[in-house]
Amino acid sequence: MKRVVVVECMPGDPWKIPADALWLPVGISGERPCPALALPHEARGVVEATLQGFQAGPVPGEPRVLCTWGRWPTQNWICAGIGDQLPPAPIRVEQSIRAAVRVALARQWSSLVIPMPGWYSPEEEISRSVLAAGLTAAALLQAPSKLPRRKPLRILLATGVADRARVRSAAEQARREVDILAEVLALANQDGSRATPQAIAAAARRLGAQVGVSVRVYSARELRREKCTALLAVGAGSAQPPVLIRLEYRGAAGRPVAWIGKTITFDSGGISIKPSKGMGMMRYDKSGGMAVLAAVLLAAVRRLPTRIIGWLPVAENLPDARAYRPGDILETRAGIRVEVVTTDAEGRLILADALSMAAEDHPEVMVDIATLTGACVVALGHHAAAVLGTDDALVHELQAAGERVGERVWPMPLWPDYDAQLASDFADVANAGEGGGGLILGASFLRRFVPKETPWAHLDIAGTAWAEKSSADRPAGATLFGARLLADWVEHRAPRP
Repeated sequence: MKRVVVVECMPGDPWKIPADALWLPVGISGERPCPALALPHEARGVVEATLQGFQAGPVPGEPRVLCTWGRWPTQNWICAGIGDQLPPAPIRVEQSIRAAVRVALARQWSSLVIPMPGWYSPEEEISRSVLAAGLTAAALLQAPSKLPRRKPLRILLATGVADRARVRSAAEQARREVDILAEVLALANQDGSRATPQAIAAAARRLGAQVGVSVRVYSARELRREKCTALLAVGAGSAQPPVLIRLEYRGAAGRPVAWIGKTITFDSGGISIKPSKGMGMMRYDKSGGMAVLAAVLLAAVRRLPTRIIGWLPVAENLPDARAYRPGDILETRAGIRVEVVTTDAEGRLILADALSMAAEDHPEVMVDIATLTGACVVALGHHAAAVLGTDDALVHELQAAGERVGERVWPMPLWPDYDAQLASDFADVANAGEGGGGLILGASFLRRFVPKETPWAHLDIAGTAWAEKSSADRPAGATLFGARLLADWVEHRAPRP
C-alpha cells in the first residue's frame, strides 16, 4: 500500500528546519489566543496579529496558515487550536495535529515540522506522551488525501539532543502502527461489492501474518457444523456466504481477553428493508469488526503481554427468496430460541452466535463492539459511544481508556427492568422490542449469550464509527473508533483475580 505520510526524527530548532510548514499549536492565555510554542522575538508581532479572533477551543476550528515569504526556513506556519484547557487535553492536541496534516496534504506540501517537548512555553508544556506515543500515528492515519501525490508527506519531529533517541523510537512505533492501521482503514471504507466476507477473511489472513496473529476462518459449511444458525440466517439472502473469523494474538499464556466485532459488509435491512435515503452508507455496518481487527493487530505491533482472541462474524444482509423473514424462529448456537421481529436487527443475531463461540475459550473478560442501534445516535449523537456491561469495574476501565485516546464512551444502565420488552409468545426472546430504550434493549438481548460468571461489556459505536462529512481534522468515512480504545484498555487494565 502506497504511503501517504512518513514519520522522521529531525534534531534541531523547529524554527530553523527547512520545510514547507510548521505546526504552531494555539491555546488560550487568559481570554486571548496564544501560541503554545515558544516564539522567536521577531515572530511575535506577526503571529499575534494573525491570531486576532482565532478560535482555539473548546473544539478547535479551521487552522490559519501564515506565509513567511521566505524570511524563515519554514515557508508556512499552520496555526491550529489545541482547546482552552491548559495543559491541553490529548484529544485536542490530536485534533490539532490532524488538522495541520490535512492542510499540508491538501496543499500538496512535501514536509511538515511538528515540534516535540522542549520547544514549548514552560507554562503550556505539551507532554512527550501526547505528541509521540500514538497521537501522531492517529493524526497521520486519519488524514488521507484524494489528490495524487508523487511522494508522501514527510512529518519531521523536531527534537533536542536529549530527546532524540526516545523520539526516534516513538516515530518508528508510529510508522509501524500507521502502516498496519491504514490498511484496515482502507478496508473499512470499501463498499460491500469489494469488502465481501471472503475479501475481509483474506485481508485478515494477510495482515495477521505480518505481525504474528493467527487467523482461522470458519466457512459456511463449518458454521452449519457449529450450529451458528443465526449467523447463517442473516447471510442467507446474499450470494456471498457468511464467515466467522477468529484472530488470536498470544502475548502471554493463560486465559484470553475476548473481543467480538459486528461485521455486516452491507445492511439493506433484509426483508424489513431500510429507506433508500442513506442506505449507501450502510457499508459502515462492518465498523465493529474493523475495530476488533485493528485492535488485535495494534496489540501485536505493541507486543502487549496479553492473550487476545478476536471474533468477526461477517455477513451481508440482503432480501432474497432464501432470506430469513420476520416471524422466523431461530435456535441460536447457545440453544436460545429467538423470534425475528425485524430482519433489520441483524447485528445482535450474528453477535449472539459469535459470543457463544467466544465463551468456549473461557475468556477472562469479553467485550463486544458494534454499530448496533440508531437509538445510540439519538442518545449521544456523534461525540461519544455508549458502554453497557455486567461489571462496573470493566465499564469504568473502558471509559478511562476512551478518555486517554480521545474515543469517549458514556455508561448507560443495563437494568433487568428492560428485559420484559423483549418477551416473545413464540420463543425465548424477541430480537427487538417496543416502548423505547432501543440502545439498552440491544445490550439486554446480547447479555443472554454471555456466561453469567464472565465480566462483559458492550460498546455501541453507531454514532462514532463513520464521519458523514469532512471536518477540519478528519475526512469523511470510517474512523476505526474503538480500535485504539481497546488496545489502550488491554495495555492498562487492572489484573483480575
